[in-house]
Amino acid sequence: MPGMKRNWLSEAIRRIEADYNRSADTHLIRVDLPRFTGITLYLKDESSHPTGSLKHRLARSLFLYALCNGWIGPDTCVIESSSGSTAVSEAYFAKMLGLRFIAVVPASTAAPKLDAIRFHGGEIHAVDDPRTVYAESHRLAAETGGHYLDQFTYAERATDWRGNNNIAESIFAQMGEEEHPVPRWIVCGAGTGGTSATIGRFIRYQRHASELCVADPVNSAFHRHFADRSVVALPPGCASRIEGIGRPQVEPSFVPAVIDRMIAVDDAASIGAMRALSARIGRRVGGSTGTNIVACQSLIEEMAAAGETGSVVTLLCDGGERYGCTYYDDAWLEGCGLDWRNPATQVAAFLGN
Repeated sequence: MPGMKRNWLSEAIRRIEADYNRSADTHLIRVDLPRFTGITLYLKDESSHPTGSLKHRLARSLFLYALCNGWIGPDTCVIESSSGSTAVSEAYFAKMLGLRFIAVVPASTAAPKLDAIRFHGGEIHAVDDPRTVYAESHRLAAETGGHYLDQFTYAERATDWRGNNNIAESIFAQMGEEEHPVPRWIVCGAGTGGTSATIGRFIRYQRHASELCVADPVNSAFHRHFADRSVVALPPGCASRIEGIGRPQVEPSFVPAVIDRMIAVDDAASIGAMRALSARIGRRVGGSTGTNIVACQSLIEEMAAAGETGSVVTLLCDGGERYGCTYYDDAWLEGCGLDWRNPATQVAAFLGN
């Protein structure tokens, strides 16, 4: 029996690695800014992964980490707490390995994300209060004898931040032939904190001069904790409308010490920037990408005012097709009280639309 389980483990890892080998690296899109001579913006397009988002990298790492730790076997039910994109990617890998997968999601999660989870064979367990996703995931793991992947705890340690094809190594390799190959800033959001931890550690390990800025929704605990380490949770009633980033509490994978700066972004500004960028590049992007763009605008305007030149790299986290009934629905936005039009105009001017 031990030999059979070891053979299954070897085959499971082979399948995941083969899937990676079949995938090209994600594109780095250059966005010239007519108003800012000598400063160029780049978008690391994570929407081109097989499951359509940045979370594909995380899901692969979490599965490999759990497999190599002996936490997942041929009959394990895999569970995750997720607002959607991580669960979509994890459902993909669970299906690849023939495993049952249950996603514990807030009831407000966009329907297209839920459809994508189901498309890859995942099951949906919705909760009304987003703060209960952790407890429900632990309960389901105990009830099924399964394993809770727990992205919020393991994201920062499951990815090899020294290299091995992580997102930071990819960015610097792709920037190698650009005018400013070492970015002045790299900008990302934080959902678990895993991506910012990976990029921040890699920058330090490789001794690059780049600085890391994390763009965070106003209603998130992360930027508040960054400013004041005693803050660990949001007050009751605070919540962001931007799926995938921002949390009501500080997660174990959030590592503030590797971050140089955080910029808090209003939800309406994120939506406006998302709309403006979509118009500029000719295809829809998601809300968290809009959050990143608002932070990039602030940094680039500061660089220009200081007479600096250089490059700024941020992440195009996912495509906008999952948000047709929310962020791209004017009536839905109006019902949420999100006045996105003025921010969209401002970001359009920044991008040179």
